[in-house]
Amino acid sequence: MATTEHPPPSRLRAWMLEGLSDMGKGHGRQTPAAAEPEPEHPEHKGQRWYRVMCLTGVDYFSTLGYQPGIAALAAGLLSPIATIVLVIVTLAGALPVYRRVAEESPHGEGSIAMLERLLSFWKGKLFVLTLLGFAATDFLITITLSAADASTHLVENPHLADALHDKQMIITLVLVALLGAVFLKGFLEAIGVAVALVVAYLGLNVVVVTVGLWHVLTEGHVVTDWSNALTAEHGNVFAMIGVSLLVFPKLALGLSGFETGVAVMPHVQGDPDDTEENPKGRIRDTKKLLTTAALIMSVFLIATSFITTVLIPEKEFESGGQANGRALAFLAHEYLGNAFGTVYDVSTIAILWFAGASAMAGLLNLMPRYLPRYGMAPHWARAVRPMVIVFTLIAFLVTWIFDADVDAQGGAYATGVLVLISSAAIAVTIAARKAGQRNWTIGFAVISAVFLYVTVVNVFERPDGVKIGACFIAGIILVSLLSRLARAFELRVTSVTMDDMAERFIRDMSSRKIRFIANEPDQRDKAEYRDKIEQIRQDNDIPGEDFVFVEVTVVDPSEFESGLTVRGEVLHNRYRVLTLESSSISNALAALLLHTRDSTGCIPHIYFEWTEGNPFANFLRFFLFGQGEVAPVTREVLREAEPDRTRRPRVHTG
Repeated sequence: MATTEHPPPSRLRAWMLEGLSDMGKGHGRQTPAAAEPEPEHPEHKGQRWYRVMCLTGVDYFSTLGYQPGIAALAAGLLSPIATIVLVIVTLAGALPVYRRVAEESPHGEGSIAMLERLLSFWKGKLFVLTLLGFAATDFLITITLSAADASTHLVENPHLADALHDKQMIITLVLVALLGAVFLKGFLEAIGVAVALVVAYLGLNVVVVTVGLWHVLTEGHVVTDWSNALTAEHGNVFAMIGVSLLVFPKLALGLSGFETGVAVMPHVQGDPDDTEENPKGRIRDTKKLLTTAALIMSVFLIATSFITTVLIPEKEFESGGQANGRALAFLAHEYLGNAFGTVYDVSTIAILWFAGASAMAGLLNLMPRYLPRYGMAPHWARAVRPMVIVFTLIAFLVTWIFDADVDAQGGAYATGVLVLISSAAIAVTIAARKAGQRNWTIGFAVISAVFLYVTVVNVFERPDGVKIGACFIAGIILVSLLSRLARAFELRVTSVTMDDMAERFIRDMSSRKIRFIANEPDQRDKAEYRDKIEQIRQDNDIPGEDFVFVEVTVVDPSEFESGLTVRGEVLHNRYRVLTLESSSISNALAALLLHTRDSTGCIPHIYFEWTEGNPFANFLRFFLFGQGEVAPVTREVLREAEPDRTRRPRVHTG
């Protein structure tokens, strides 16, 4: 609203804040999010779904680097059977859920946005912040776990084992730092790189799996030995299935990638006649993407868990063993030689590192989508580079806490994945119920129950995951509330729109002194307005009755920024009244005054009466409920928005 000149920022500050959505629009001070960031490539029409599948696949498919080893540690000889349970849950549970999420949220907002629409006021904001905490856990642990596993493949390579012994922590930190450096320089969408990495990695895995199955067939005793040991340990098939169901939560890492799959939806090329409101082609092709990725991963999960279980001695999966965190790489070196094994290691390291890039991109897309809109992040949170530094430092801390151990981070990763999938299942259950789809509602409710069970079991068995998630949640909520406090007196109205009657009132007063009276509507009868004018005249010693009343109704005080619509009406054939709806009375009044000044060239005046009560209690009422001591807060919002006192609207209180 105000147009205050600011000195040009330093080169470092300008570089750090490059791309900030409300900067670079001239020197004028704008309200937060007054202009949404424009697309970097307006001509971008998206990519074919199978190419975008590779972008999400660097996260999803890269779990093959550590999933077989984690499954062997969790389930032992039951690893193949427990993996089949995982595949059934994937295809019959997670896949239908996220296909529905793609329908309900076709612009990449994901299940969090679906749940956000169900709750309002502060409970909705706190719920979203909680889910963001688990999403941060998922994505950040993806970065640190993938880097740790990449360093494991490097350290365990026979050609480098002696030179890099005991250097895993340093290598992991260097990989995380390199990831941050890429984003600081400016990370461009690299679907082509993702396609090359995924094709190469899956191709090498096909070779390893084929050779592994060949050895299983030619060495028939390994299957016999495995089945005999399995029978001796668990007795019968039903006992095996029962134990597999119990250990299944520990294998939940194999479910990662679905949330990323819907997050990349905007990159999917739809049909020529797709619209923003109905992108049916994009939805259809995203469903193909999710289904194809799930089927490919399911085949690899079953095959790799089987060959690693029957071909690798159990002790090698344990901490310090050669197959710990790198079961398939162990087979590649064992059966195809160190040269092929090294190529496999390089491919694995590359895709694991790029999985971290996918997770970092997810964080940078997710957090600015919610926190600045809630007023719960500083202005610089809209820019990429400061957020990259923050996330990189947090990744350093997580790596240090877990000592760059893949197994130690599995619980935290699984917790983040499972909470997001459970929330998605609940969201689509509610969506199906609202749509009157009884069968889908029952089906999704069963899926929700399964994922909630798995989540709870995982939390009890591996509480470190929920502890890390709770730390992220507490950090996000604390930073969010402090940011909201720091920005409490910011002008938060993005636009002001007046109807014809309101414009007529302002135009009529512009030839005289513009005087508004802030009124809290009660009965809205004739006596209320007559008494209010009399009180204002006596308190401020001004003659006449040339006033316009302004009445603000608070709708959702938890919202931080929004547009303002002003409607005018004449009550009792005498009193002119402007009615407004906003999340904050003071911000709405300040925005109206500045808009009036800019549209008429006159300095408006507004008159208040003092609010009784403790000032601190009144501030809390303003902070939480958008009300409280309106007069001084309105004046403070105006002071911050317009430092020039000669151009600032006048606030009178009696």
